[in-house]
Amino acid sequence: MGRLIKNHWARLIILTAAAYQIGSAIEGFIWPKVFWDFMTKNLNGAVKPIPVLQILNLLMGLLGLAWEWPLKYFAGTLPHRSIEFRLILYPLSSLLSMLLYQGTDPAIYYIVGIGVYFWAYSEGEIVCPIPWTLPKRNSLKV
Repeated sequence: MGRLIKNHWARLIILTAAAYQIGSAIEGFIWPKVFWDFMTKNLNGAVKPIPVLQILNLLMGLLGLAWEWPLKYFAGTLPHRSIEFRLILYPLSSLLSMLLYQGTDPAIYYIVGIGVYFWAYSEGEIVCPIPWTLPKRNSLKV
């Protein structure tokens, strides 16, 4: 059996959460509701009449997708290679997702993904090495 590469597993979890967050933000435009409105009505201004929370969820979901399935110009850059940046950004995405009624499931996925990324970080895993530090494939001549 091979080793579990935890940052790849976390990447798939975060990709799922980001895609789900985009869907919940779009659904939030149609049915605006704050998850915590059973306790207080103070947060209702974040979803209507101006959909601030939905827009922020949509942007964070798109950023999560662009980060985990990197665009050509983003792949290999310092933020893309850094687990630390991910451990800073994804709790914010999870918090924004928790506030929206439709986004409670992606918030749970984000929390699980953050936990797995932290596990990978604590074991010293790296997301992707710098290309010029990789060994050449045809270096062995037989």
